[in-house]
Amino acid sequence: MKRRDILKGLTLLPLTGSLVSKAAVTLPSSPAKKPARDLFKELGVTPVINASVTMTFLSGSLMLPEVLEAINSTSHDFANMYELQDKVGAKIAEMLHVESAMVTSGAASAILLGTAAAITGTDHEKIKLLPNLPGPRPEVIMQKTHRYLFDQAVTTTGAKIIEVEGPDEMEKAFNDKTVMALFFNAAEKSSIQHADFVAIAKRHNIPTFLDAAADVPPVENLFKFQKIGFDLVTFSGGKMIRGPQSAGLLFGRKDLITAARLNHSPNEAPIGRPMKVNKEEMFGMYAALKAYLERDHKKEWEDWLQRTKYIGTQLESLHSVKTETVVDPGPANAYPSLNVTWDTGKIKITPEQVVTALKNGTPSIVANGRGDRLTIGVVLLRPDQVDIVAGKVKTILQQAV
Repeated sequence: MKRRDILKGLTLLPLTGSLVSKAAVTLPSSPAKKPARDLFKELGVTPVINASVTMTFLSGSLMLPEVLEAINSTSHDFANMYELQDKVGAKIAEMLHVESAMVTSGAASAILLGTAAAITGTDHEKIKLLPNLPGPRPEVIMQKTHRYLFDQAVTTTGAKIIEVEGPDEMEKAFNDKTVMALFFNAAEKSSIQHADFVAIAKRHNIPTFLDAAADVPPVENLFKFQKIGFDLVTFSGGKMIRGPQSAGLLFGRKDLITAARLNHSPNEAPIGRPMKVNKEEMFGMYAALKAYLERDHKKEWEDWLQRTKYIGTQLESLHSVKTETVVDPGPANAYPSLNVTWDTGKIKITPEQVVTALKNGTPSIVANGRGDRLTIGVVLLRPDQVDIVAGKVKTILQQAV
């Protein structure tokens, strides 16, 4: 599912072969007891159960225990931020098998910093003047079908986006003002595929940038695109990698990462200064990536399927309710969810009305409803929330009979 389509609902494809069996499953144990001080209650903020996908307005994902440990264990001492970015970046680059890497304040920040790097290089005068460089505006090439909300990060640098359709138009679009070519990985359509996009840009000696913010799982995507030849790649840190929500990864060519860092905090007054990343987020992002790469991804996938089976079993006990385990085709949010349908002549409520009832209930649950189906996301639920979501949906449907 594409990030820009979240409020319109999910478009999902069924798993290959027969549907997952609705056999009884054993849910994982509940997490540790919550702290005594309830800041949600203290501030009057409604806690939300996320039965949807990773979205910034829902605070991304829940940080891993390893991330919280990294944050807490490093919060008691100061650190030189230049040294920390050096050391964390080197470790991340090593883990991802690339020349260089850095922690940014999310993927959108990485896009801005990557664009700035392509414009300024290590020229301190240009860095100081950005986004108000004298002369013609720098140009960034994008496919017309790849234009999206987040390409504002490109124009924030002062650059102009040049839209192209197909390889021939892209070839003709390069000139002495061209500084970068940006590929939005989750675009619905591409008139130029990854390898051709990279090859055309390389012929003109122009760096390529791939935005793959929400495009894990699968874990292989963290390595796939630099192998194709993209010079810069970004992933969000606060989505399925489950690092700090306000952190991201930018990695690739060493000279471009060096330039990106010069455009970033803790340097004083470059365009990226407002996008500073604190030391706890840097340590936390390192811990999150390390934990993600070391995870048993096959087991995690099976756990997600068990969740859909469990919820499906509960709901199918109601007359006319049918459920189906589905996997979004990706590249963003490519993981299992549960589609739920029913006969509205027997259960007199629409999926959209169920979504509203879940959101307005206690606890507040965010799910997705579109057309004749309710879609329940399972990958962001805490273990103790699986039964809560199943029970709330079942109750709402029962009350509509």
